[in-house]
Amino acid sequence: MSIAIRPATASDISAITRIYGDSVRTGTASFELEAPDEAEMARRMKEITGKGFPYLAADDDAGQLAGYAYAALYRTRPAYRFTVEDSVYVAPTHQGRGVGRALLEALIEACAARGFRQMIAVIGDSPRQAGSVALHKATGFHHIGILPDVGFKHDHWCDTLLMQRALGDGGRSKP
Repeated sequence: MSIAIRPATASDISAITRIYGDSVRTGTASFELEAPDEAEMARRMKEITGKGFPYLAADDDAGQLAGYAYAALYRTRPAYRFTVEDSVYVAPTHQGRGVGRALLEALIEACAARGFRQMIAVIGDSPRQAGSVALHKATGFHHIGILPDVGFKHDHWCDTLLMQRALGDGGRSKP
């Protein structure tokens, strides 16, 4: 299967909403408890892209949206302005087929090209997110720390694993 990565557009919102909604309803990668509707997902995309952050889509051979990824500020305080947090979601039918890796690699490249220096992965419920942990490790992220029992979803406590990778010169030079 080949994957085509491109900027996501408003026409992708329906598929993005389905992919994210499935993750919210059945998984613990997101700590949201209710899946947002299309209007909310469109609002979020507009806010992210309006601030100049990359928002990418992955199409499979049949032209179906297989996944999406975006980056946004890790934190809003000004000193964090060179650090982004990544988000990668893959349709259940396309997981384990290289979609996540293609998206994350393109996202890393897009963020580095925009001058960001660090990327943080905030992985919820890490024991159940082995695929996400492996994906981030394979693309150069390192384990930074775990926040135990910070979320409660699907009747159990969930941790948050933090992983980080440098972009470009990282912290070796001034921006």
